[in-house]
Amino acid sequence: MKDLKEGYKKQPAGATKRFCQFLKLNPDTLEQYKYWHNSHNIWKEIPLGIRKAGILDMEIYVINDMAFMLIEAAPDFDWDTSFGKLATYERQAEWEEFVSQFQIVGEGQRSEEKWQLVERIFSLTDALK
Repeated sequence: MKDLKEGYKKQPAGATKRFCQFLKLNPDTLEQYKYWHNSHNIWKEIPLGIRKAGILDMEIYVINDMAFMLIEAAPDFDWDTSFGKLATYERQAEWEEFVSQFQIVGEGQRSEEKWQLVERIFSLTDALK
């Protein structure tokens, strides 16, 4: 297991928008959820579609039965338009149905419906201005 205190290296992306979301996971299938989101196991069409939809980077973190997602996108990224397109891409609907068995969500919900956007309440950069 990775030493979490070493952090995750990231290349600076320049000017971007960041979105944070969370969803509740089924604790009985948590290891399967993590397995299928591993870079080696995820269906190859899924990350290609995410990038094609205008998302520059996406990370998912897990703690207990909660998944937390960070999305980085260009400043002109439009949430509704991009996720509307993403839902039409190859295997995306099949993927959403597949991973929903590991999540605690309503039946038939699309990605942007089951992930809840999170409000930022602190920014070190803004606080130091």
